[in-house]
Amino acid sequence: MKIAIITACPAGVATSFMAAKRLEEKAKKQGVEALVECHSNVAPVEPLTTEQLRSCDKVILAVPAQHRVDLSRLNTLNVVETTIDAILADPDAILAAEGKTYQAPTQVAPVATSDALNVVAVTACPTGVAHTFMAAEALEQGAQRRGWKIKVETRGSVGAKNQLTEAEIAAADLVILATDIEVDRAPFAGKKVYHCSTGSALKKTQQVLNDAPVQAVVQAGQANESGGSGGTSGEKKGVYKHLLTGVSFMLPMVVAGGLLIALSFVFGIHAFEQKGTLAANLMLIGGGTAFKLMIPVLAGYIAYSIADRPGLAPGMIGGMLASTIGAGFIGGIVAGFLAGYSALFFARNIKLPQSIEALKPILIIPLLASAVTGLVMIYVLGKPVAAIMEGMTHFLQTMGSTNAILMGIILGLMMCFDLGGPINKAAYTFGVGLLASQAGSDASATMPMAAIMAAGMVPPLGMGIATFIARRKFSKAETEAGKAAFVLGLCFISEGAIPFAARDPMRVIPANMIGGAITGALSMFFNCQLHAPHGGIFVLAIPNAVNHVLLYLASIVIGALATAFIYSVIRRPEMGEVPAGASASII
Repeated sequence: MKIAIITACPAGVATSFMAAKRLEEKAKKQGVEALVECHSNVAPVEPLTTEQLRSCDKVILAVPAQHRVDLSRLNTLNVVETTIDAILADPDAILAAEGKTYQAPTQVAPVATSDALNVVAVTACPTGVAHTFMAAEALEQGAQRRGWKIKVETRGSVGAKNQLTEAEIAAADLVILATDIEVDRAPFAGKKVYHCSTGSALKKTQQVLNDAPVQAVVQAGQANESGGSGGTSGEKKGVYKHLLTGVSFMLPMVVAGGLLIALSFVFGIHAFEQKGTLAANLMLIGGGTAFKLMIPVLAGYIAYSIADRPGLAPGMIGGMLASTIGAGFIGGIVAGFLAGYSALFFARNIKLPQSIEALKPILIIPLLASAVTGLVMIYVLGKPVAAIMEGMTHFLQTMGSTNAILMGIILGLMMCFDLGGPINKAAYTFGVGLLASQAGSDASATMPMAAIMAAGMVPPLGMGIATFIARRKFSKAETEAGKAAFVLGLCFISEGAIPFAARDPMRVIPANMIGGAITGALSMFFNCQLHAPHGGIFVLAIPNAVNHVLLYLASIVIGALATAFIYSVIRRPEMGEVPAGASASII
């Protein structure tokens, strides 16, 4: 007996490959020859020819309706129609199922492989590190397999690289914006633009490239509002995207300030108390200036994301007020949204004669939005939010060892669940917000930050160790990706584990979360305090930046080893290659 297996999943990542592989293995055990056509990012698609399909006794088809696969080849053949979930749940039942004579739906068109599009793209994530470059690589590889010409500009933490020129944009058939933060769309006016998140571009590359030519819309002359172009249903819009924009601009301020504070501790943990000394001046620059600017910058760029430049001044003013009245980073977030939506309201509803219309963005909107934001913060929202911050600080300062361990577990689980996604970012933003609100000097702020960074290092370190201790279960490409992941883990870049999580999510994610929870709990149990919000293992070289250095290292090592051993045990040896776009070249 001979069968054909055709699978595809909406995400285009690993489940399609896993389902095809599982069916193929079951078929071999039953002595059945199997031909496989798998549409995923795991390996290039090798379509089965009409002759190959007609030589089979049965075709097992697991392709969602929205996936562009040429099904006309299957007309009149004996076909078992099923789903990826059904195959993974009971492959034996699918193999035993009786097929029916197939007639391809008329609305499903063959993939037009001859369409050699000229594409330009921009990728940008909140931190501007791993997701930015991994998404760019995934788009490049996916487009090249389709015969498309593509150039991707990366908006990373060190600025724009591989920048698009006006001529390249003008010549492009399609623009893909894979961004989690707001970017200037003015250069793409008049072009067909498709927007998605960096996560979609990385993990759902095939779906993005399928949808982009169909769902892209012509960019207006000026489009700065979120959701102004076509996108997938999973696109991050509204509140979340505006918050990420603020966080993106805030992070360099917090990292620079935190490291300067850590450097001031080189001269002794209390050396900065002596005015006029180098330690005191470093503390002034880091804690007295950079950290004070953090909340205004956060609020300002949240408002900027909502209302463009007219929202920037009201947002920063609201953020400074939040800082002054003790509302902290929560108050800054509230002020940013209040300022942004106030500015947007005035921009849309104030109608002026053409002769004075130019005054709106530089005078009228900033004036009115600043007044509204400031007065609401002072008279309505400021005190309640400040009370929330005070209560949170009091809780953190008075929590016992049990509560501290529980918090460490929760933060560890959050950091290791989605590897740079919204839950990971929420935990990290919470940590840096506490650190900045307390100027990095209070244990209630520095302990959670220590647990967050330690847990965030565990997934890539654990995957790297796993590829070493169980190398027989991993392919050569995965072993190389493991080396890259280990280095990224040392740098506190959780995204280094994404190639493994995308390839085998049901095993990798639980292993990561268990290790992260252990590390977070141990860090809090040992009362480890971290004064710098980034830097990974290299921060430990700064004297007094972390207390209990050996215990802190032990927390990280124990969690990473736990993840590595768990995954080494539950990992199946025949998993294969890592997904395209997630290779070791990201470092």
